[in-house]
Amino acid sequence: MTADNAMTGEMGELREALREVLKARAATRDDARRTAVDKQHARGRWTAREGVAGMLDEGSFVEYGGLAKPATEGMSGAADGLVMGTGKVGGRSVAMVAYDYTVYAGTQSAVNHSKISRMFELAEQQRLPVICWLDGGGARPHDMFVPNRLGSPTFVTFSRLSGLAPTVGIVPGRAFAGHANLAGLCDVAIATKNASMGMAGPPLVEAALGVKLTPEEIGPAEVHYRSGAIDLLAENETEACALAKKYLSFFNDTTEPAKAPDQTRLREMVPESPRRAYDVRKVIEGLADTGSMLELKPAFGRAMVTALLRMGGRTVGVVANQPMFLAGAMDGPACDKSARFVQLCDAYDIPILLLCDTPGLMVGPEMEKTCLVRRSARLLSALSNATVPLMTLVLRKAYGLGYYIMGSRPLTPAILLAWPTAEFGGMGLEGAASIIFQKELAAIDDAGDRAAAHRAYTEELKAYNTALRVGERFGFDDVIDPAETRDTLIRTLETFPRPPERRGKKRTIDPI
Repeated sequence: MTADNAMTGEMGELREALREVLKARAATRDDARRTAVDKQHARGRWTAREGVAGMLDEGSFVEYGGLAKPATEGMSGAADGLVMGTGKVGGRSVAMVAYDYTVYAGTQSAVNHSKISRMFELAEQQRLPVICWLDGGGARPHDMFVPNRLGSPTFVTFSRLSGLAPTVGIVPGRAFAGHANLAGLCDVAIATKNASMGMAGPPLVEAALGVKLTPEEIGPAEVHYRSGAIDLLAENETEACALAKKYLSFFNDTTEPAKAPDQTRLREMVPESPRRAYDVRKVIEGLADTGSMLELKPAFGRAMVTALLRMGGRTVGVVANQPMFLAGAMDGPACDKSARFVQLCDAYDIPILLLCDTPGLMVGPEMEKTCLVRRSARLLSALSNATVPLMTLVLRKAYGLGYYIMGSRPLTPAILLAWPTAEFGGMGLEGAASIIFQKELAAIDDAGDRAAAHRAYTEELKAYNTALRVGERFGFDDVIDPAETRDTLIRTLETFPRPPERRGKKRTIDPI
């Protein structure tokens, strides 16, 4: 049925002014732009409107600025290359902006800058989560000649949303210059595996460096995934939308019955040998409601795992040492990733669970070149200043400043638990034995006898610092059967009052 037929009623023929409006509105739809749409599909990409439809609940989209046209004389383009409006995701109201690559490669223009600033201002006023579909090549150079174009508040306004409402950036193709800047300002950035992103596209790179590169050579998605600029990597647009929906679901209450894996399997997760590694992700999945875990930045800061999940239907943020990388020792990237994640959880009142298994911070001259002094302090500062409840579970090693940072008693966790496999020490116990028994060891002339004495002293310290012995000295609130962990944590979560509805911002979240 045509718009004319749909709108014709008892009043008879439509007035000319209404006909013109309906015709202009119809011209912006994908079915009226088959050549442009087919070209986009030939690139293996969705259109902006398909992105909106794939992201929002069916029938919920209210478009703003659909009739906008380029400001430059002689140019034309549907909605001036930006489809935007309000809608719902999982029943929750959101704002969504989608750059349209079929209109001048999705470039940012004078008019669509005004449009997007308007939507960001509305999101700020109403505290609406924002989804950005970032498929475009930066600024539109034609608009340099638009009178009085002296700058746009777009990026400033969007920056103010940090910590006020969740923001998600989806990069389904190419995102350069301003588009990449918006991705960098989002709480979470998602890219498809064949996407590319950079602070400047090929023309500016060539002008600045004299090197001719393709967009994919400048900033492929895999590079940004490893660097931490991209939080989640998707196979395609469908998976990108699914990941965005899952992320946003953590900000909604759920009444669905919680299912969980077999909890007795947790008893075998940590190997008996303290020298054997294990994947802490399996522990996290074992504690979470089935299928609820979403890990952020898995390819960056690999000595730590940061993930959102649900426990008994309640959203929880998890920061965990990862024994599979550097034996769980904490380096700069891991501390950076975890500190920002703590800020995100704190901004949106999400309780945090710390899973500790670390021999401490990385040490040595090479590490000191990486500013680990500051980067490790960043994580400690984030946790010390967080106002959300912390819960700590020591899985195995709890040594030195690493343990101090990862939820020790001075951080006043709401509960401090340990598994029977836990080991405690103010530092690595081998090193501690060398210091404490320095005189005794120095008095032994034979190297073999000295090494045997060192092992004996180390075993003595280990016996004094097992989970049970530390628990007896009330170093932990309790040492528990791993199979009881999930139930204990859920009951602890139930003691935390629900945070009050916020009218303003609690804190900002660092871009990195």
